[in-house]
Order: sequence, then structure tokens, then C-alpha cells
Amino acid sequence: MPKVLRILLWTAISALGAAGVAVSALNNDEPINALWLVVAGACSFAVAYRFYSKWLITKVLVLDKERATPAHTKQDGKDYVPTNKWVVFGHHFAAIAGPGPLVGPVLAAQFGYLPGMLWILVGATLGGGVHDAIVMFASIRRGGKSLGQMLKDEVNPVVGFVTMVSVLVIMTILLAVLSLVVVKALAHSPWGLFTIAMTIPLAFIMGVAHTIFKVSVRDITIFGIVGLLVSVWAGSKLDAWGIESYFLQKGEWMAWAIMIYGFAASVLPVWMLLAPRDYLSTFMKIGTVAVLALTVLWVAPELHMPKITPFASSGEGLVFFGKVFPFVFITIACGAISGFHALISSGTTPKLLDREDSIRSVAYGAMVTEMLVALMALIAACALQPGEYFAINAGINNSQAPEAVVATINAAGYPVTMEGMNKLAADVEEPTMFGRTGGAPTFAVGMAQMFARAFGAQWMGFWYHFAIMFEALFILTTIDAGTRVGRFILQDFMGNMWKPLGNTKSLPANVFASALLVSMWGYFLYQGVVDPLGGINTLWPLFGIANQLLAVIAFCLGTTILIKMGKARYTAVTLAPLALLMTATFSAGFIKLFDADPRMGFLAQADFYAAKIAAGGTATELSNWGHLKFNGMVNAWVTGFFLIAVSIIFLGCLREWILILSGSKKPVLHEDPYLPVVGEPA
Repeated sequence: MPKVLRILLWTAISALGAAGVAVSALNNDEPINALWLVVAGACSFAVAYRFYSKWLITKVLVLDKERATPAHTKQDGKDYVPTNKWVVFGHHFAAIAGPGPLVGPVLAAQFGYLPGMLWILVGATLGGGVHDAIVMFASIRRGGKSLGQMLKDEVNPVVGFVTMVSVLVIMTILLAVLSLVVVKALAHSPWGLFTIAMTIPLAFIMGVAHTIFKVSVRDITIFGIVGLLVSVWAGSKLDAWGIESYFLQKGEWMAWAIMIYGFAASVLPVWMLLAPRDYLSTFMKIGTVAVLALTVLWVAPELHMPKITPFASSGEGLVFFGKVFPFVFITIACGAISGFHALISSGTTPKLLDREDSIRSVAYGAMVTEMLVALMALIAACALQPGEYFAINAGINNSQAPEAVVATINAAGYPVTMEGMNKLAADVEEPTMFGRTGGAPTFAVGMAQMFARAFGAQWMGFWYHFAIMFEALFILTTIDAGTRVGRFILQDFMGNMWKPLGNTKSLPANVFASALLVSMWGYFLYQGVVDPLGGINTLWPLFGIANQLLAVIAFCLGTTILIKMGKARYTAVTLAPLALLMTATFSAGFIKLFDADPRMGFLAQADFYAAKIAAGGTATELSNWGHLKFNGMVNAWVTGFFLIAVSIIFLGCLREWILILSGSKKPVLHEDPYLPVVGEPA
């Protein structure tokens, strides 16, 4: 295409995207069409990937496609395996795209559609994509090392040790809660359980066929997609075939099944289960989101949620407490910037990537693709009637009867009726939609309503349960990759105490580390299943804070590496998002620790329930209050630990930056020796 036409084309795309943002932001609280958000997202995706990611890759990081990656230099057939870049993209996207891009934007819709939309677009293109790319680049240049190991080498052992401990604690909590979400989603969904279970043998066949029998990526892809579609169809026929009872399992059974699966995904060679299953899952994820985007274009729904609600400034929301700053940054995680991505970008993915120049499409590309997923989730939530949205999600702060929930929501100015909610439950074939907290049911309802408008209202229940299965699939691919990455991190940590335990080529060491890690998060998972008042639910409010603090750690590493590379003039690409995240997460952490309102502050919550216990009550009340008091204390201690640990890491890195920039210390990069790549691309 001639240069003039290219300039005109990209000018038009940029102008169209700016128009989408302007219309969304400047309307006078009248319902607007969701198409404006889709236009803004698609144009932001195109411009950011075409220009910003190219500048980042060619000017800041300067990737070398002729440099051998760890997949070649350390190839072992288990963890380090040169893999086709589109298979790696599938694995990476499936691993990073957990519940965050679906659940986070749905919960943040409480503030209105505008705060979430702006943070998703800006955060992902200028922060999340940079975060993922620079961590993956650093890990590939250092033999696939983890975040903690790299900080230990590039800064000092104290910073590295604190990072490893922090990451292990965060990983344990994160994996347990993600697993609990899957258990809750699949424990009453035989169709979803069947479809997800079938992805395991399909992935095994694909992995063996491609790796052992050299079947082409194209052929195994066709086989996998056809098998997945057949599994989705067959899952809806279980009742007719009389086998539904085999897939209608209790939560305890599901908990053990997920633990066994996580262990297998961590121990088996990556080509046998993890990579092909994540690759297969990506087709379901991207395919469903693409169909949802096309449905939005076809249906053109209005956004009934106002652009900014009063809860953005009051902080007393019906879904959760907290003002738009800092909690919109904490609530929307994976859709904008997510520290968990750093663990995948320094975990499984750098051990699979065949060529260094694929970082642009795999790291930055997957992040901005996830941005579009988050935008679709926000649209699905905001297309609902606000009263229905709040009725579905109300109940996180206090348990109320449905009639009381309706009265509270109406009093807040968002009309909703018992009859309307009962009809909604009947439409999606659920006993009730009141108090279906957590974001996933809201996304499923919004998605089902749009699909029903496009394909027929009689399919409403089908699409709702399809969406629930789709979300469980999203989360499960985060669990398997997360467990394997957690095993790498745990082995790095244990290898400092006894070297053989850190040997990732040793099967006994791998089995021991995997079993230990699964036992850690499996314990909290099981407690959460059998005791909803205790277990992992005690740490639920911390996830957003912990996840963003992980991103702070990753940006500290990225800044350190840029300075050591002599690229200090480019450090704004990491320092700007680092400053924003530190401000937001530390503000949120202090609020959650010290706010005097027991509905917000952890310490105030513990004191509040301690006073209720002292005043006396029934045995059941005393038991529940005891759990809630314990929850508040645990949350306070863990929040305090995270804030102190990240402060130590940041100050250690800051000291390193000052020493190098002042000339007091010679910058030494701990990269692997340069080796040229050999052979054709995988």
C-alpha cells in the first residue's frame, strides 16, 4: 500500500477511535449504543499494536530474531520445548485470561461504564502490554528464569528472597480462589463439567499427534476445534442420553478432581497436556468473544447503566464499598494490568517460545486481545437494566432477603421488581438470580440476553449455561498454567535451601514440588468448599490488591533492566504505570487496613465482631461472628505483609537505580550468553 494511503488509513482509524471515546465520555447521561465502546476498543487495539508495540519492540527492547531462546538452548522435552508461535499464543492467552477480564469489569460497572472503559483502554495499551512484554523479554534473555530469581540476580539476594516469598503466598491464595470459583461454577453444571472434561483427552491426542507423530499444527487444530464443538453439543444432551447423573458432582468431589488435574498439568511434559489444552481453550475463548462482538454489532444494544453512578464518589456501593479511586484500578485486574501475567511471562511461556521476535504478538498481542474481552464483559454488564444488575450482585456486603434487596435497590434510584427478577431466573432456568455475586452470573446473563436477541429468546437458558461453562473454561486454564508456574517458583525457592530440589529436570523434584504446591492451595480450596464462612473466602478482598502489587514488582524489574541496558531515557514506559499502580494499590491497602467503617476496614471489622461476641448471641451467631472476626484479622495481617514486602522490593530497586545512574555502581546484566538460533521455525 502506498505510504500516503497508509497515513490516511491510520489517521482515519485513530480519529474513529477518538470519536468513540468522545461520544462515550461526553454524552449527557442518556443511554448510548454499545457500538461506540466497541469502536473505541477496536481502534485502540489496532493503533496500539501497530505503533506503540512496534516502537517498544524495535527501539526499547530491540529484539533479535536470530538469538536462540531458552526453548532451544535448554530443550529437555518437558518444560523447555520449541513450539509454534500460534500454539504458544494460545497457551499464553489462555493462561493469562482468567476471571479478571470477565469478572473485574462486571464488578466495576457499579461505577458506571466510563471509568472502567477508560482504564481498560489506557491501562492495557500503555501498561499491561508493556508489563507482559518486558517481563517475557527479560525471562527469555535469562534462560526462562522466574520473577524472583531475576530480581535476585539483577538487584540483590534480599530483594529476590522477599519477592519469592511474596509470590508464593500470592500464588497459593490466587490458585485456591480460582479453583473455588470453578468448583462453584461446575458443581451444578453437568454440561459444563462434561465439556471441560473432554478438553483433557482432546488435548492429549493433539499433543501426542503433533510432538510424536509430527502431525501439522493445521491438522491438529482442525481435529481439536471439531472435537471441542462436538463436546459442547454433546454436553447439552447428557440428560437425554441418561448419563447426566455421572457429571452432577458435589463440591468436594470437584475440589479433589481439580487438585489432581493441577498436579498432572504441573508434572506431565508441557507438550502432552498443558500447551495443547490451553491452545484448544483459546479457540473457545476468542471464538466466543468474537461472536459476542459480532452480536453486539448486530443487536447494537443500548447501555442502560449511566456513564458515572453516584457510587463512584460516595464509595457506598451496592456491590462493594469503595470510591472509584483507587478501587476501579484494583477491581479491573487482567483486563488492564495484571501482576499474574508476569508469572506466566516468566514461567511457562518463555520456555516454549521458538523465536525472540514473537514476543510482540504473544505478549503484547495477547494483552490487548484480553483488553477486548474485558470491554465485552463491561458491555454485557452495562447493557442490563441497572436494577437487575444490582439485584444480581447485591449481597457481598450483607445478606438480605430478596424483598429487602429490592427495597434497597429501589431506594437507591434503580427500579427493580420481584416479578422481573423471577422472570429473569425463569428465562435462564435458574431457581433465583438474587445475590449471585462475584460477577460471573452477571456476565452470563448479559451475554445470554444479547445472544437471545440475535438467535431467539427460546435459547436464553442455553446461552446462560453456555456462558457459565465458558467462564469456567477461562479460569481453569489459569489454574493449570498457574500451578506449573508456581512449581517453578517453589523450586527456585527450595533450590536455595537444597540444590537438588531446584532441578527442574529431575522428575522426583518436580513431583515433590508439584505435590507440595497443590497441597498448599488445595487445603484452602477444600476449606472454602466445606466451610463457606472460612477457608479461602477470608482472603477474597485481597486478590485485587495482591495482583496489582505483583505488577508493581514486575515494573520494578523492568525499570532495573532498562537502566542496566543503557536505556534510561525510555524508563517512562515502566515508571509511569509503576507510579500509578503504587499510588492506587497502597491507597487501597491503607483504606482496607485502617478505615473506621467495619464494612471497609479489616481491623474495624475484627473489632466490630469482637464486640458483638462479647455482647452475646446464639450459638450459630457466635460461630459466624467468630469466623468474621478471624477473617478481618487474617485480611489485615496479609495486607500488611504485602505492603511491607513490596515496599522492601521497591526501595531495594530504587537504591539500585540511584547507584547505577549516579555512576557509583557498574551496571551488569545477568543475561545468558548469546547463541544463534539453528533450524527452521517450529
